Amino acid sequence: MSAVALHHVDEGPRDAPVIVLSGSLGSTLEMWRPQVAALTERFRVIRVDHRGHGGSPVPPGPYTMADLAGDALALLDDLGLDRVAWCGLSMGGMVGMYLGSEAPDRITSLTLCCTSANFPDTTVWKERIAAVASGGTAPLAEGIVSRWFTPEWAAAHPDVVAEAAKWVAGTPDEGYLACCQALEVWDHRERLGAITAPTLVIAGATDPSTPVEPHARTIVEGVPGARLEVLDAAHLATIEAADEATRLILEHAAAHAV
Repeated sequence: MSAVALHHVDEGPRDAPVIVLSGSLGSTLEMWRPQVAALTERFRVIRVDHRGHGGSPVPPGPYTMADLAGDALALLDDLGLDRVAWCGLSMGGMVGMYLGSEAPDRITSLTLCCTSANFPDTTVWKERIAAVASGGTAPLAEGIVSRWFTPEWAAAHPDVVAEAAKWVAGTPDEGYLACCQALEVWDHRERLGAITAPTLVIAGATDPSTPVEPHARTIVEGVPGARLEVLDAAHLATIEAADEATRLILEHAAAHAV
């Protein structure tokens, strides 16, 4: 499938090293707002919407992770960027893993947040695909977002939860479903050993979607030299534990910037 021109926001000093921020299924590039201020002090920060999400085009599905990664590479080419640090959460982390093994010369470092190299039980994706196909994405938003944050944090931050639900509900049905199809067949375990970029894995201690065991552990054990940091958060740890996540992302990317 041909690459699409991803909607993106490009901020920070033009002469700084570049970090790309790529989010979860059902999110928009707004999910990275907690990181922008700190990261733009050191980096040129490019936030992207996946195909089928936010302001990006919605080509016919199904999609594959190779398609999503191809879009990212096309954006880097369009911007004249040879090498970047990549930070991705959930589906964005999967794109990062694909780039790390299949386009290693483009990646200076990887930060993989609350993500997975494979879903051994694909029932959740089969059910999600069927639900979106029959009733659209919007009715699922509340249930999806309930897995993104711990109940205690969500109760204390209702405005953030409401905004996150709008991201999901606003995702085009066709794009959301086609990305679910990419996740259903995603299995990068045999390629983890080909990743050469310094890799930090950030996990949420109470993440019900990609828990530490087996998801984060599989990545850490498969990627040479990868290290694991576990935060007190659920799936969107970059929001729920924003200060700590931002510090880890910044330190890791800065240590390997070129």
